[in-house]
Amino acid sequence: MDFSNKLIYWYHSNKRDLPWRETRDPYFIWLSEIILQQTRVNQGLPYYSRFVERFPSVEKLAAVPQEEVLKLWQGLGYYSRARNLQAAAQQIVDKGTGFPKTFEDLLELKGVGEYTAAAIASFAYNEPVAVVDGNVYRVLSRIYGISLPINSTEGVQEFKKLANQLIDPKKPALHNQAVMEFGALQCVPKNPDCSVCPFQMDCVAFKEGRIAELPVKIKKTKVLSLHHHYLVAITPSGKTIVEERPQTGIWAGLYEFPFVESKGALLPQELTESLDFLKVFEGVRFRESAYNQQPILHKLSHRKIHAYFWIIHTEAEVKGAIDVGEAKSKPLHVLMERFMMEFWPTS
Repeated sequence: MDFSNKLIYWYHSNKRDLPWRETRDPYFIWLSEIILQQTRVNQGLPYYSRFVERFPSVEKLAAVPQEEVLKLWQGLGYYSRARNLQAAAQQIVDKGTGFPKTFEDLLELKGVGEYTAAAIASFAYNEPVAVVDGNVYRVLSRIYGISLPINSTEGVQEFKKLANQLIDPKKPALHNQAVMEFGALQCVPKNPDCSVCPFQMDCVAFKEGRIAELPVKIKKTKVLSLHHHYLVAITPSGKTIVEERPQTGIWAGLYEFPFVESKGALLPQELTESLDFLKVFEGVRFRESAYNQQPILHKLSHRKIHAYFWIIHTEAEVKGAIDVGEAKSKPLHVLMERFMMEFWPTS
C-alpha cells in the first residue's frame, strides 16, 4: 500500500479551501493551529479572520493588553490557549530572532506541543515531521488495525513512530494536510462512508468489522458536578458588579458575577446567608431578590456546572459597580455572555 500517494491523491480532489492553506507565513499558520485546537473549523474560521485583521503581526499581538486578546477570543472556550498565544508572541518578540524555524525551536513556545510544532514546521518550512492529532490517530488505528489506547504512553509512542514512517519526506506539508483532512472529512468518528474510501481494500478495521471500535481510548476521569449561584447585583442607578477570575484554573482572567458554590440548589434564605462570604457585598442591604430562570447546564472536560442566576436589587450604590455596557465589554466566559445578552439585550 502506497499510503502517502493515495492520501495526497484523495486530498487534491476533496480538500476544503481554507485561508491558512494559502500561506507559508508561520505566524498565520500558528494562529490557525492554536484556534483550531479543540475547535471545529467552521467555528474557528471567523475567529481566525478577526485575529489576522486585528493582529496582522506577532509584534501587534504581543503588544496589546491581555484583556483585549481574551475579549476577541470570547466564545471559543479553553481560554488558556489565548493566554498562551500572547505569551508565546511576547517570547518571540523578546528573543528578537524572528519566528522559530524548526520543530525543536517551536516546542519552546508557550502552549506549543509536538502536534502544533510539527504542523507549523511542515506547513511553513517543509520540515519532514509528522502531525499526530485525533484525526490522525483515528485514520492510522483503523487502517492498520492498532488497538493500543491513543491516550496511553505506549499508544502515543507507537502512533508517532508509524506516522513518521509513513510521511513523504519530499512532500511533508502536503502529506500532513492530507491525513488531517482525511480524518476530518472521510474517516470520521461515527458512520464513515467506507464505500468511497480509497483505503477500503487495505483497511484492517473495515475488513474485520471494527470501525466503531477504533481508535481505543482509556475511559476519562470522573466528571465533577458543581453548582454556581451567580449574584446579578443591580444598583439604584442600574449598575452591576463583575469580578476578574484568578489567573489560574478554569476561565482564568475572565470576568463574571460574584458567585457562591454549593452542593445543589439553594433556597433564598440559604443564598442570603451565603452572601456573608462575599466581601464585595459587605455592608450592602438588598431591596429584593429573585431567581431568574432554570439553571444553565455547562459541560467542561472534567466538570459539569449548574449555573443559577439570582437578580438582587441593592438599596444603595455598591463600591466597584460599573455600567452594564462596560461589564459586557469585558472578556466574559460563556455563561456570563449568554446571560448578559439575554437579560440586557440592548445595553
